[in-house]
Amino acid sequence: MRAVFGVLGPVSAWDDAGEPIALKGPRHRAVLARLIVARRRVVPVGHLVDDLWEEPPAGAVSAVRTFVAALRRALEPERPPRAPARLLVTEGPGYALRAEPDAVDAWRFERAVTAAATLPPADALARLDEALGWWRGPGYAEFAEAPWARAERAKLAELRLHAVERRAGARLALGLAAEAVPDLDAHVTEHPWREEAWRLLALALYRTGRQGDALAVLRRARALLVEQLGVDPGPALRQLEADVLDQAAHLDVARSDVTHLGAAGPVAAGPDAAGPDAERPSGVAPAPAPASEVRPAPGPDAPEPAGAAARVWARAAADYDRAVSAGARARLESTVGLLRSLALTGGEGLEAARAHRVAAVAAAEELGDPELTARVIGAYDVPAIWTRADDPEQAARIVAAAERTLAALPAPGHAAARARLLATIALETRGTRSPTDPPEAADLATLAATGSPASAASAASRCPASRPPAPQAPAPQVPAPRATRAAREAEEIARRLDDPALLAFALGGRFMQCFERAGLAPDRDAIGAELVALSARHGLVAYEVLGHLIRVQARSALADFATADRHAAAVDRLADRHELPLVGVFTQWYRALRLVATGHPTGPEAEAAYRAAAARLDGAGMPGLERGLLPLALLCLRLTREDQGTALPAARGADWGPYAPWVRPLTLLADGRRAEAATALHAAPPPPHDLLYEALWCLIGRAAIGVGDRAVIRLARSQLLPANRELAGAGSGLLTLGPVAHHLAALDAALAEPEGS
Repeated sequence: MRAVFGVLGPVSAWDDAGEPIALKGPRHRAVLARLIVARRRVVPVGHLVDDLWEEPPAGAVSAVRTFVAALRRALEPERPPRAPARLLVTEGPGYALRAEPDAVDAWRFERAVTAAATLPPADALARLDEALGWWRGPGYAEFAEAPWARAERAKLAELRLHAVERRAGARLALGLAAEAVPDLDAHVTEHPWREEAWRLLALALYRTGRQGDALAVLRRARALLVEQLGVDPGPALRQLEADVLDQAAHLDVARSDVTHLGAAGPVAAGPDAAGPDAERPSGVAPAPAPASEVRPAPGPDAPEPAGAAARVWARAAADYDRAVSAGARARLESTVGLLRSLALTGGEGLEAARAHRVAAVAAAEELGDPELTARVIGAYDVPAIWTRADDPEQAARIVAAAERTLAALPAPGHAAARARLLATIALETRGTRSPTDPPEAADLATLAATGSPASAASAASRCPASRPPAPQAPAPQVPAPRATRAAREAEEIARRLDDPALLAFALGGRFMQCFERAGLAPDRDAIGAELVALSARHGLVAYEVLGHLIRVQARSALADFATADRHAAAVDRLADRHELPLVGVFTQWYRALRLVATGHPTGPEAEAAYRAAAARLDGAGMPGLERGLLPLALLCLRLTREDQGTALPAARGADWGPYAPWVRPLTLLADGRRAEAATALHAAPPPPHDLLYEALWCLIGRAAIGVGDRAVIRLARSQLLPANRELAGAGSGLLTLGPVAHHLAALDAALAEPEGS
């Protein structure tokens, strides 16, 4: 039996014969509705308990399981005993309803409205008439007061209003103005603040020969807006009033160049879509009115872009240029919103976005308005997974501008702006220290002589969620670096303001600052889990992708590749659905790492996987990740193979990029140049606190054993000890040197040998 679900009205279900399915009591329907709201995602049992009861009774979890069992019997009556459910499934900590995309009327409605925007007016009208006929009442009607249904109900209600207006636009485009008037009249009566509805009604009246009524409608709209809201009508209503008074010729008939209806607003497009307003860049104007009524782009000889989306883009851009003056400050904020979207495309878009961002920040500072500058800096909340800056100089300039703006912002107030500036500081300060932080040792020789006992303990104090490393001698407390403090403060503000998008941005900053010592993969995994849950609830697609990628990395470090696989698959699905090509770079590298860590492939097979992954980096717009990574991955592969002693010489001559200081001692050792290797080891700087921290310390430890430097051996051991249960380097999602425990054993064995042997 195939079940079909209805939520456009009271929550209901029918079998494939159209007969109602008995859903029993209100709690059963509430569980079903809550799972439909989750759009095929898993809802933990604890969330169901919290959603069903204000004060859960003692047996709430058992009750939820009883409701689920009853729903399964109703939805799959022919399922054999003990056979796994196929529709209402148990997965991980909870349940999910794996309904097909066309099995829920709300999901079908979303797709129908989206499809109508690309159809000729006659087909669009038929599609919208059918879709609006599916409504049996308010969405999730019996759960109007349930907090978990509120956002979904609001989204569906808004989408229905867009559909009503799109249908009116289709009628106008077909010359059916008289048919449009009654529905539009009722529409503006029920929703008097929708200016597009007033505009369509006035235009329909004018086209039916009722010029006076059209002007009366426009003046009634003006009076309502001014008297009730204190605002003037927008440009579209003002322009229409002027055109009616002028009896403009283009008002008399439907536009002859119309072939498709444009979008009246952003629309979700499937069972996993994030909602009408998800991920619209900050500062970017909403989508324009239907294309049937939009003025064409200026210039009689300008070619018409191909496709509905291209037409809407060109016309909206032309209208924006006309409506917003070149010197308006709003242009800066709109520009940053556009750059945010551009960055998410990767490749040239990412590089261009970074360059233009610096110029936008400089332009904002020139205006001397710290509040505007704070918005321009903070609006570029592009999630990042790689913890080394692609352009350190540019990142430093952004951090400096953020610090200046923080100091200039009027106090008190502006909490959200402060949080975005602080999160920006945390995000842009990757693996480095602020100029205001105490300097670290310049090289390993100095650190081994002065810093090894305290380094791990002091670093642990900087990441509050972390578990402490193995017991060590008491050490002086070192103040947390500026970027770490900024990340903490941004997160605290976001939680206090209860702002999901701001919290997601702040959690990204906290992730970037959770590399203060080795062994913090569990902490990063917790950050990723919160990001996934938060973003899925609030339609923050880019941050949901970030959360999954963080979990891929963290679970790889913990050698939990089954969980990492699930998150990699989830992120690939999101990237495909939302056109985020950059994501594939990381998932392909992860799969090469997984092959090496779990598959025991032959040397050529593993190298081929890494080389294929490296090819994806070409043109990806991430120079900080690209240079030197493939040689480093191949070196790590060779060091973990049995024939490691003969593999190193073949790696000489490679471009090691930023990893050269930690690789050079090993290549010198492979050449038998032990004294030079010792000198190079002492001169190498401490590894940056980033995703390859453990891997680079393993290389240092290996070289220290090779040259017999007991001080650096002890230093490497102290740095790696907190990660003794992780795979070295796998937390990057890129490469691995095998279990850290194996490296610690080698270091311990070297220290156990008599000195000078």
